[in-house]
Amino acid sequence: MTTTATATKQFISSDQLLEHWQGHRNLTRRVIESFPEKELFEFSVGGMRPFAKLAVELISIAGPALKGIVEQQIEGFSEEAFQPKTKEELLAKWDSETQVINHYFNQISEERFQETFNLFGQYEFPVYQNILYFIDNEVHHRGQGYTYLRALGIEPPFFWERF
Repeated sequence: MTTTATATKQFISSDQLLEHWQGHRNLTRRVIESFPEKELFEFSVGGMRPFAKLAVELISIAGPALKGIVEQQIEGFSEEAFQPKTKEELLAKWDSETQVINHYFNQISEERFQETFNLFGQYEFPVYQNILYFIDNEVHHRGQGYTYLRALGIEPPFFWERF
């Protein structure tokens, strides 16, 4: 009896996934930049949170979650630690978190992407699913930002221009 070994072909590398995610982050940053300062913090549609609060949620998830995954520390989720008052402050934190994401993402081995991790003590899924959630959540909230910008009469950035 002969057996044939088959190699598993990888659809996307971790470097490509990070590049894809950072492309989304670049676009979300441009959405933040598109808002007038006052509307960034105050404007909403249908009772949804202002875009600054949505951006703070994204900031509060990605870097802290990756740090928890790498250090195998399960800590609760909190949006209270960062309360920006200006667009400049929000963008500076966005940029610093981009570096945090790069730092921790690059410490996750290919094998760890398949491991289950209890993110924030609430979401027990494989690491890769948690990371895909971070991206999906950002795309969802950015869509809300596009709606806000259009309601304000502001043309949002083209969604396909991520870099």
